Amino acid sequence: MPTECNTELFDFEPVAGHKVVAGFDGGAITSDAGALLLGSTDRTLGLVERFAACFVDQRDPALIEHSVKTLVGQRLFGLALGYEDVNDHDALRHDPLFAVLAGKLKAERRGCAPVAGKSTLNRLEMSKVEATRYHKISYRAEAVETLLVDLFLEAHALPPDEIVLDLDATDVVLHGEQEGRFFHGYYDNYCYLPLYVFCGRHLLAAGLRPANQDASAGSVEEMVRIIGRIRSRWPHTRIILRADSGFAREALMAWCEANDVDYLFGLAKNKRLKKAIAAEMTEVSAEGARTGKPARRFKEFNYQTLTSWSRKRRVIAKAEWLPAWPADGKGKANPRFLVTSLTGPLHRAQALYEERYCARGEMENRIKECQLDLFGDRAFCHTMRANQLRLWFTAFAYVLMQGLRRIALVGTRLADATCSTIRLKLLKIGALVRISVRRIKFSMASAYPYTDVFAQAWARLAAA
Repeated sequence: MPTECNTELFDFEPVAGHKVVAGFDGGAITSDAGALLLGSTDRTLGLVERFAACFVDQRDPALIEHSVKTLVGQRLFGLALGYEDVNDHDALRHDPLFAVLAGKLKAERRGCAPVAGKSTLNRLEMSKVEATRYHKISYRAEAVETLLVDLFLEAHALPPDEIVLDLDATDVVLHGEQEGRFFHGYYDNYCYLPLYVFCGRHLLAAGLRPANQDASAGSVEEMVRIIGRIRSRWPHTRIILRADSGFAREALMAWCEANDVDYLFGLAKNKRLKKAIAAEMTEVSAEGARTGKPARRFKEFNYQTLTSWSRKRRVIAKAEWLPAWPADGKGKANPRFLVTSLTGPLHRAQALYEERYCARGEMENRIKECQLDLFGDRAFCHTMRANQLRLWFTAFAYVLMQGLRRIALVGTRLADATCSTIRLKLLKIGALVRISVRRIKFSMASAYPYTDVFAQAWARLAAA
C-alpha cells in the first residue's frame, strides 16, 4: 500500500497485522545519551572551561543568557556528536542532553532554550578582533595555541625520555570567495593549507594558512613556540621532528641543529640522489626480475644541495624495485630518500626508514579524524579569522574525543577506534529523559550492544 506522509505521522508497512507508524512526538528523548561520557571527560580535563577562558566577552552581563562556556561547550559537544553546522543547534537547543552537558536545565529569560540557537553560535564564530554591535566575543589566539600544548603536557604523569613531533600540511578545499583563497597546484584546487602538529595521538597545533606558500611556511615559528613550552616543563626530554619532504628546508633543519632538536625528514628525489644509488638500483631490479618479489637495499651517505643547504647532512636512501602490476606487466623503480640528524648504532639506515620514518603514516589517520570525522574541512566563513576558530573548535573536539579514548577506553573493544567509530558505537544511544525533583535519569535503550564498554568507560572516568 502507498506510504502516507505528513508532518505529524509517518505510516510504514504493517507487521504481523499491526500498523507501523512513527512520529516526532516522543518528548524528552535524546539520541546522544552516550555523550554523558564526554561530559565526564570534559570535567576531568577542564577542557571547555579553559577553552572558554581564551575568549574575551564584552557583552552586557545583565543581558547574557548563554555564557561563553555554554556556547563553547555546545559547539564542541556538537562536533563530537556529528553535528557539523550551527544550523543543527536550532533543534538541538531543545535536546535535554545538551542542557545537561551545559549544566543548565532552564533558561533564565522567558522564551529562551537552555542552550543557544544558530544565530548566537554564529556570532561567536564570526568574532572580530575589536567588538562591534553584533560581535562582542573575541578570542585570544596565543591563549588557544598555548592551551593545546598544555593539555598535551598534562596528559603525561611523568616526562617521557623522548617524543616525536609529526608535522604535516593538508588541504581544506574552498568553494567560495573566502579571504586568503589561492589555487594550489598539488591539490588542484582553491584551498587553505593548514599545518598540523601531532605527538602520537595528541594534537599540539592546528594552524590555518593560505595556500600560496611552501608547506613548511611558519614551521620554525611554530617549533619555537611549541618546543619552548615543552622544554619549560620537560627540560631533559629528547625531541625529534618528523615530516615529509615538504619540510626538508634549510631554515627548519638549521634551527633544529642550533637548538638540540633532532629531525627525520623525507627528501625529494633528484638526479644527483638517484645517481648515488644507481648501483643499488641495478642490483634490486635484477633481483626483482629474478624472484618476482619486491627487492630493496639501503645506503647512507653525506649530501649537500648545490645552493640551498649550508652544510652536508646524513642522507638515507632506499633502493627498491616493485614487481610487475597485472595492469601493465612492468616492474617499477621506487627510490626514496631521507635526511636526518640522527646518527650512531641505534639509528641504522634500514631501521630509521622502516621503523621510525614510516610510522609517520599514522599521523595521516589523525588528520583524517580531524578533517573528516570532526569536520575540520568546513571553512565556510568569509574571513580567515573565523575559519581559524572553526578549525580550533575541531581541534578541541578532537582533544575531547582523544581524552575519552585515552582515559576511558583503554583495554576495551574501542581502545583503538577512530572518532567516528566511537561516536557511532558509544555516543549514539537513544534514551528517554526523565527529570524529577531529585534526579535526571537517562533510560537508555535496553538492546544497546556495547553496555560493557559503556560501563568500563564510566568506571574509569569516575575514578579519574
